Amino acid sequence: MAKEGEKGEWKEFIWNPRTREFLGRTASSWGLILLFYLVFYIFLAGLFALTMYVMLQTLDDHKPTWQDRLATPGMVIRPKADETFEIVYTLKNTESWDMYTEVLEKFLTPYNNTIQAQKNHECTPDQYFVQDDSGDVKNNPKRSCQFNRTILQDCSGLEDRFYGYQIGKPCIIIKLNRVIGMRPGNDGQAPYVTCGAKREDSDKIGDLAYFPPNGTFNLMYYPYYGKKAQVNYSQPLVAVKFLNITQNEDVNIECKINANNIPSGSERDKFAGRVSFKLRINSI
Repeated sequence: MAKEGEKGEWKEFIWNPRTREFLGRTASSWGLILLFYLVFYIFLAGLFALTMYVMLQTLDDHKPTWQDRLATPGMVIRPKADETFEIVYTLKNTESWDMYTEVLEKFLTPYNNTIQAQKNHECTPDQYFVQDDSGDVKNNPKRSCQFNRTILQDCSGLEDRFYGYQIGKPCIIIKLNRVIGMRPGNDGQAPYVTCGAKREDSDKIGDLAYFPPNGTFNLMYYPYYGKKAQVNYSQPLVAVKFLNITQNEDVNIECKINANNIPSGSERDKFAGRVSFKLRINSI
């Protein structure tokens, strides 16, 4: 009898036909609760949408409002076959170095003189190409300066489509990471790249040739205004040609950026402003 009484109480709790209550509440009570939560969540959604709208009004589509960047920009080399930063090949084995020349050719194609002439402008060298906005009037899209492939001379791939790899005088291409607003040099002194062997390999690296001369990044390519503001921006490049590097041995090389207003290295990133890689040319 006790079990039948408990069963009846549960049935009555779920649905009470006398009071017409479902789970202890009438339809009007459930309606008021649902209405409350509906209004409450609509209010929360509206508050969130208003907050996002106000925040988005403070953002610029062409320039980040806040930048937390390293004082020293990173460097990248091409060709780069993988994440190990090794360039290893055999002179007599064309397949071992052909992939490097293909990477360089693909990378430099956008720098062809004809393409640069169509997209970009001839700028005054040795000075910053400043394009400030006029108050609330945005000066967008901003112009970009030409970086013609011919500037790289012996490493342009135009006269030697193998970039010296077939004769043991390979070229590498270096570029700085893009940093919005960076002006890498004071008093008209352009930043430049230097490369050298690690201490244990100092007698193996031989002579180097830099293109453009002295390995400089001309000031006219700075400041950079961002991908949306400068849609046709072409990063300046520096090519390094190894003229008589020791063959059949590993040569560990480090290239770094030098400028009178860029710190050497960083506490946050010891590789900032420099790039290290291994170069090995096998004769057989």
